[in-house]
Formats: sequence, structure tokens, C-alpha cells
Amino acid sequence: MAAPTQRLLLIGHDYLAAGGIEERFAERGYDVERVQVIPPERFGDPGVDVDFPDPRDYDAVLVLGARWSVYSDQVASWVKPELELLQTADEAGVPVFGICFGGQMLAQAHGGEVVASPAPEIGPHVVSGVPAVAGIWTQWHHDRFVPPADATVVGANAAAPQAFVLRRNLAVQFHPEVDANSVRGWVEDGGAQDARDHGLDPDVLLEHVGSLDADIRVRAAALVDYFLDDVATS
Repeated sequence: MAAPTQRLLLIGHDYLAAGGIEERFAERGYDVERVQVIPPERFGDPGVDVDFPDPRDYDAVLVLGARWSVYSDQVASWVKPELELLQTADEAGVPVFGICFGGQMLAQAHGGEVVASPAPEIGPHVVSGVPAVAGIWTQWHHDRFVPPADATVVGANAAAPQAFVLRRNLAVQFHPEVDANSVRGWVEDGGAQDARDHGLDPDVLLEHVGSLDADIRVRAAALVDYFLDDVATS
């Protein structure tokens, strides 16, 4: 008899693509169920009301990035119930993996903080830390998290804390789920000017991200394995 499929709740805000991260969860036996918080027609007016599912009905939760700030009044209508979802998951022992905005939400939910970064990161940057975290990862963030006091920082660089573990929660500031195609979509959706404003040539940026594509899924898979085998079992 085949083992029962485990359920992963994937929460996307303005995008749902999780690349090699989602692929590895599927390879590990997870059936992915998706919730998109902001429909495309509301990107300019993101103050929607959302009925989130109960995280206790799932075996793990994956929370993706977003173009907004956790502390923005524009998104307060759904940030508060999503923070409550993360707190409920934590209390029930449901493992949560948060990426960029998702990692910031984990910090906010558990006593940390989210602040504007004095050194925004766009494009590939080096991260130091435990083996699954260390290396070059694509970034795109203007805020950064301050980890909860009882969290263990497992990744960092000069710009910001890059990863922390708290009980069965893993937060990362970088984007292990993206490749050149997904970043190209961000560049075409207003990111080109953002890159230029930070002294970057969008074409060179995409070429640099593309140079990582050959091994990004391998490294993303290793990060999911770290989450499932070390963090989720703590």
C-alpha cells in the first residue's frame, strides 16, 4: 500500500511559482494546495479580505514573497490574519517555511521585527551559514527581518540576517525558488527601474541570475531537505 500523501499549504501573495522548492516538496510526497492572497486585478489596491485555511489541516506550510511590506497599511487587512495563521501553525507544531516576505512574516509573528533595510539586496548575493543555506542566492528585498530573540540564526551576510530557525519554522531572506525566467518576470513588472535605481543593469542582472540556473534546483532541493529532515523534526 502506498504511503498517504502529505499536504503542503502554499501561500502566495502576488505570485504562486515556487520552482525547485515546490518540486522538491512534491518529490518528498507532498500534495501542494495553493492560496493566492492578492488576485492580479488587485495588485494596485491590495487591501483585500482573505479567509485563510486552517494550517492544522496540513503537514507543512510554505509562505512565499510579496512586493509589499509587512508593516504597510495597504495590506493590514490580510497581514493580521496571516500572522495568526502562522502562530496557530507554530502552536500546533506544523512546520512553516517562509521565503523573503514569508520569512519576515515568521519574524513578525513570533516576536521579531521587520524594518526597512539600509542595504537593499537585488540579484545574486553571498550568504554564509549552515551548509544548506551557505552559497550564492538571488535576492530582491528592501526590508529585512530582525529574528525573534529565541531564534537561532543559521545564515547571514553583511546586509542582513538571512535565515533563522525557531522551533519548526525556517525563515530565509533570499529567494531559493527563483530562476532567470521568474526574475525576468519581475524585471518586466517594474523591477527594471528598481534595479536601475540601485545601480544595476537589468540585462546584466538577468545574465548573472541565469548563471546560477544549472545548480539552483539542486541547492533548492537541499534546502527543502534541511527544512523537512532537521527543522520540521525538531
